[in-house]
Amino acid sequence: MDVRMVGLDDPLLSTLQHLMDMPEEMEKAFSAPSRTYVRDAKAMASTPADVKELPGAYVFVVDMPGLKAGEIKVQVEDGRVLVVSGERKRSPDGEDGKDGGVKYLRMERRVGKFMRKFSLPDNADVDAISAVCQDGVLTVTVQKVPPPEPKKPKTIEVKVA
Repeated sequence: MDVRMVGLDDPLLSTLQHLMDMPEEMEKAFSAPSRTYVRDAKAMASTPADVKELPGAYVFVVDMPGLKAGEIKVQVEDGRVLVVSGERKRSPDGEDGKDGGVKYLRMERRVGKFMRKFSLPDNADVDAISAVCQDGVLTVTVQKVPPPEPKKPKTIEVKVA
């Protein structure tokens, strides 16, 4: 209850009211997402990818313009989560590499960390993963585990007694 509603506008009572409301504000602060979570969520949302299923493999295609292969990291976490991450840095001296007092008039290309996570299906072979970055496009191929051979019926020879 707000003490001002009753007509008591005393500074001491207002301070007490503020102290009583603090636990609610603290609870909101603790339940808010962390900065790391928000940064990772933005990084994941801004990294578009295509996922294709072929007869023998899963193919993940991610646009990575301007990045070298050494700036991209492809990992498997927790046994079945494919993680593609890295960081795109802004050139400190401008695009030409010369210190000419570069001033950006417009910046639309995203800089900073990026990351995407993909849950791999049960038939994905996590030991047979390849990644190739060509012309700014990263292609990660995860081979499928071949299906088990159907069991053939066992024939038992019948002996004549």
